[in-house]
Amino acid sequence: MNILIVKLSAIGDVIHTLPALNAIREHYPQAHITWLIEEAAADLVVGHRALDRVLVSRRKSWMRRLRGPDRRQALKEIRRFWKDLRHTRYDIIIDFHALLKSGLLVGMARGKRKIGFDKGMQHQEFSYLFLNERIPPVDMEVHALTRGLMLLNAIGITTRKVVYDIPFSDGDIAAVRELLGEQEVDGSRMLVAINPVALWETKLWLNDRFAMLADRLVRDHHVDVVFTGGPADNPVVQSIMGMMAAPAANLTGRTSLKMLAALYHLSRTLVATDTGPMHLAAAVGTPVVALFGPTAPWRTGPFGDGHQVVRTAPACSPCFKRQCDEHRCRCMTDITVSDVLQATRRLLEKDRPEGGPS
Repeated sequence: MNILIVKLSAIGDVIHTLPALNAIREHYPQAHITWLIEEAAADLVVGHRALDRVLVSRRKSWMRRLRGPDRRQALKEIRRFWKDLRHTRYDIIIDFHALLKSGLLVGMARGKRKIGFDKGMQHQEFSYLFLNERIPPVDMEVHALTRGLMLLNAIGITTRKVVYDIPFSDGDIAAVRELLGEQEVDGSRMLVAINPVALWETKLWLNDRFAMLADRLVRDHHVDVVFTGGPADNPVVQSIMGMMAAPAANLTGRTSLKMLAALYHLSRTLVATDTGPMHLAAAVGTPVVALFGPTAPWRTGPFGDGHQVVRTAPACSPCFKRQCDEHRCRCMTDITVSDVLQATRRLLEKDRPEGGPS
């Protein structure tokens, strides 16, 4: 049996689909399972032991290169991708993404059963038009991870456990320890990771408050602090560290996704805005302090027990807006350093649970 999973992006959404992958593997242990994904999140599934094959769509890169001198090579890569997608006739194709871009790929692929949610799902973009088995839509107030398992349940694939199995290795752990050692973090103290940046402007907390929080954690709890993020986030992290009195490590832009998973695995907790790394930490079993403003933690918060969500919940929240009508977003600026410090302290003083997500 050949099965194709379609979940293209982003980091958090892909992580939320990993338990569905493991449920499919458990239900069909002999199946040949392929995952179709975009390149930004591909590192999360390449090498996953429940997968036989990964098909990577480099859509953003192709679109950019088609407008430049490299368009001929881009066209060759697109044709190769098309052949790879069409090469296999799948018994089951499951569209977990439910957007037009995933629907088009489902339509291009050869498959007997093309399964996904029927019209009525929020932000669906007509993906249901490319399906021949349409599952009644579920409540969007249910957590995103649970929605994926509900889709499987509707076609007879059930599971009682949530397993991620992020494919990081001992080599990734060793590489992270080496990077930390370069910044005089030797592992003798508890490690607290902070991921201060998010793609949405409305999800951001204030830089000076992150600086005050990190200083208080180092001073009062004798921990080492490490900042994480992508390459574009480094100016923000440098600004925060420039406001600090205490030293901190900065691995922003220096880790792959698997190395980032390894770093969070080594950390006692992660303090983060609502962004992909928050979900990555939760997936490797690290308790998270999650700062929420314009989005809903019951929909996309860190999944599972043992996390702390910090949210002031003004009347306008959640608004799900990328830009706020006010000069500054009250839902985030109302969160104080004391609020986040107390939540972090609760996790630092609590025994880390054994047997968390794998």
